[in-house]
Amino acid sequence: MIRQSALSFPLSWRRLFGGRGTLAAGMAVLGLFLVLAVFAPFIAPYDPIFQDAAARLHAPSPAHPLGTDNFGRDILSRVIWGARIDLQIAVIGVVFPFIIGTTLGTIAGFFGGIVDVIFMRVVDVVLAFPFLVLMLSIIAILGPGLGSFYIAMALVGWVSYARLVRAQILVLKNSDYAVAAISLGFSRSRVMFRHLLPNAAAGSLVFVMSDAVLVLLNGAAISYLGLGVQPPLAEWGVMVADGQSFISTAWWITLFPGLSIVLLAFGFSLLGDALADLMGVHE
Repeated sequence: MIRQSALSFPLSWRRLFGGRGTLAAGMAVLGLFLVLAVFAPFIAPYDPIFQDAAARLHAPSPAHPLGTDNFGRDILSRVIWGARIDLQIAVIGVVFPFIIGTTLGTIAGFFGGIVDVIFMRVVDVVLAFPFLVLMLSIIAILGPGLGSFYIAMALVGWVSYARLVRAQILVLKNSDYAVAAISLGFSRSRVMFRHLLPNAAAGSLVFVMSDAVLVLLNGAAISYLGLGVQPPLAEWGVMVADGQSFISTAWWITLFPGLSIVLLAFGFSLLGDALADLMGVHE
């Protein structure tokens, strides 16, 4: 399963850059794309959906630094505007699974018993299906679009977070401070979400960064297949799909959005590895 191996995705970039260097490099890469996304209307030299028949398939030049596509649209402008959508995919695509998964995992781990048994059976059902197949099935039922993609991610992606948090809660609920809190008469919700969850969420917070890489790649793949962002919107997966027929004659159409996907994923990976180092999640 793709999701089960996600924790091992971030490489040990701190060995190359050092601990603080890894964090700074990751923040710099993500900061660059954030600036492009926020200030796209002011940075992009052209309208990303404007078609110029006279400029079709132009190679990189001073007028079009990254060239143009088969509709005469400026690749640089589309890459810049695409940062908005792909950052949104990476962020929103992990927020809802994180919230749902940590909440359910905390409840199941704390109460145990029949609640935990039901929870684990639901997890087993979700894990019985290949992740991408289940996600594609949900999107096919709901219809193409980013909204369907986010719903599919929320319905499928929560399992990994829930399992991580549940395992931690099962251990922490027997700790001295948790037993003391219960003995003092604190409510169950207070013990779960104010005492246990903050101490159990470190692994999930690190996993968010590596999961953002997978969500970004899945989002680009879904758009590539025509089930995500719909043309003429500028999205990197859509741009790669647009250029596949011209890969031998107009390589720049697919190269630059593809490099953007890799670089943004690299930024999340760097930041995730730095957070894991700071929190002591792995060595």
